[in-house]
Amino acid sequence: MKRTTLAVMMTVALASTSLAATANDWKDSSKDAWIDGKAETTLLLNGNLNSFNINTDVKNGKVTLTGKVDREVDKALAAELIENLDGVTSVDNKLVVVKDSKMRNKKDHDEDVSGLTDAKVATVVKTRLLFESETSGTAIDVDVKNGMVMLKGEVDSDAEKDLAEAIAKKTKDVKGVDNQLRVAKKGY
Repeated sequence: MKRTTLAVMMTVALASTSLAATANDWKDSSKDAWIDGKAETTLLLNGNLNSFNINTDVKNGKVTLTGKVDREVDKALAAELIENLDGVTSVDNKLVVVKDSKMRNKKDHDEDVSGLTDAKVATVVKTRLLFESETSGTAIDVDVKNGMVMLKGEVDSDAEKDLAEAIAKKTKDVKGVDNQLRVAKKGY
């Protein structure tokens, strides 16, 4: 009887350990899938990139970018956008530049960098608004010029308006926020 009890206890202990390991694997893979979805959405929402030519793969929070882009600035933008997502531990940027003519001159380069930063800020703010359950992310337009974020659209409450502004202000490279969101009037 003691042997049978011991055998049953050992089986239960081994099964519990195996089950815990399987649960952790599932948790890690679902977290990676969530990050991958956010990365794909971020790239898709950015009007400066052709997201259909960029592939993302996530393993333990590390995002690998593969595919083709037209310019070095596009390659840098893709990596910068993904690095700012919650849960991303690092980005391995394996994007291949297929067209880029060498840097034309310093003025063009400075405009590219400024445009890159504004595009990144706009995408990060819009993505955060979309993923925030307490904001109507699809109803809020985000424009950025020289680090200044302009929020336009209609929201349901003053609290939602304030939350959208706070999200924008907390984003890296934001110099200021012009909150032009309107609160919808409710008829009773």
